[in-house]
Amino acid sequence: QVQLVESGGGLVQFGGSLTLSCTASRSPLSLFSMGWYRQAPGTQRESVATIITGVTTKYHESVKGRFTIAADNDKNAVYLHMANLKPEDTAVYYCHAAILHSDYRFTDLWGHGTQVTVSS
Repeated sequence: QVQLVESGGGLVQFGGSLTLSCTASRSPLSLFSMGWYRQAPGTQRESVATIITGVTTKYHESVKGRFTIAADNDKNAVYLHMANLKPEDTAVYYCHAAILHSDYRFTDLWGHGTQVTVSS
């Protein structure tokens, strides 16, 4: 069973920066995408940034120009560099990976989450 381990959350001031890291415990057979979701209290979990097949990136509209996602395929890792942080970015951030099987089914993997708090 592949596990995702996150690190890098914490408390930062408005306008500050943080980088989140996520590493898969072993190399998945077919990793389709990796990315980050977030969930603030009382809200639904939302996709923040995704990198597909290590190349194509997608961002939530609210983080475009501020967040950058990158993957290190050799390390089975994905990073989220967050700059110009705002209080509304405060949430638990979850690492996500989608495994594509030979029968075209997907398996979703989730990390345990890391708290990001932006003070005003």
